[in-house]
Amino acid sequence: MTDTNDGQLAERLPAGTITGPRTLLFAASVGIIVTNLFAPQTLVGLIGPSLGADAASGGLVAMATLLGYAAGLFFLVPLSDLAENRALIMRMLLTAALAAVVAAFAPTTASLLIVLFILGAACSAIQILVPIAASMAPPGQDGRVIGDVMSGLMVGILLARPLASLIADAWGWRAFYGASASALVLLTIVLALTLPKRQPTAKSGYPALIASLLQLLRDEPVLRRRALTASLVMAAFSLFWTSVALRLAQPPFDLGQRGIALFALVGAGGAVVTPLFGRAGDRGWTGPATIACHLVLIGALALAAWAGAAVSTTSWWPLVLMGVSAVLLDIGVTGDQTLGRRAINLLQPKARGRLNGLFVGIFFIGGAIGSMLAGIAWTWAGWPAICAIGAGFGVAALLVDWIAGPSASRPG
Repeated sequence: MTDTNDGQLAERLPAGTITGPRTLLFAASVGIIVTNLFAPQTLVGLIGPSLGADAASGGLVAMATLLGYAAGLFFLVPLSDLAENRALIMRMLLTAALAAVVAAFAPTTASLLIVLFILGAACSAIQILVPIAASMAPPGQDGRVIGDVMSGLMVGILLARPLASLIADAWGWRAFYGASASALVLLTIVLALTLPKRQPTAKSGYPALIASLLQLLRDEPVLRRRALTASLVMAAFSLFWTSVALRLAQPPFDLGQRGIALFALVGAGGAVVTPLFGRAGDRGWTGPATIACHLVLIGALALAAWAGAAVSTTSWWPLVLMGVSAVLLDIGVTGDQTLGRRAINLLQPKARGRLNGLFVGIFFIGGAIGSMLAGIAWTWAGWPAICAIGAGFGVAALLVDWIAGPSASRPG
């Protein structure tokens, strides 16, 4: 009876209204695409030696895709406010699939860096899919839809490293890009058959569209605040996940590559609560929920510091506590980003592509800063420094909450 009723309801909905299956498709799509951005971080140790690269060049491999993604956010995503969205997404995904194929056969480090940059830029299609999902949401349910889609994105981010590690362990690093290319081609076909057309109403040219990015940043205080807190929590996220493998390889954990990959799966549990934050925004709880996210993040890093201080080799509790800290950290980060994305998608419907590009581009800058600080902090004082700096980012986010005051919850 329930299935029948649901089917009748779906038939009565307008063609462009998002349904449960469509929401699942959006979530799965962004999850599949985003794996390409974070997988290289765990493949560097294999890619560098196989191409004869030194440590410095190998490190650039992990950066190339993220740099390309940032470029796509600022220069490709704004096109979604100008060009028909479905066709734009198809072109970007096909470009990503082709780049993944070339990456699987890249003969040199230089050629791989170029193609990974292109792959990252094309993967910015994620930030066109999310606004489309938001625009299809029924009135008052933007937060629920964004939260559901964001859960797929965060699962993709958190599974990227263990998935890439397991594939590379079995068949080599090139196999990951072959598998990614196949997944992207299949995804392109599915979305071509299911995505509705979305023609923006903007009439300005591309140069004016790009120039408007600074205008949007200047005119929208909510965008500035939400992007700032997102960048701070993303810095803590990158700091933790860039360094935790180093700590887990040491006593008392002594985990190998597969054990670290399995640990990374634990963090994916934090994405389960992402839809709850979207619903909290719909209920008008954006401000309190944001503060709660930042408090959870600080608590998670305090717990990680405690677990990392363990020296006993006879107890499994330190590993359990480290896993709990990873889940809590991811809850704080995904919650902040879900609430922030909902808030900015309510600002200017005609500028959703540019608003999302700015929001995500700024918090990826925070992520890059966190990754950069990871190596410095680890060399300086090890795991305690990692946790202290990460908690410091959380405290800074709380200060932004305090300075913003009640206005932090507007317009969401």
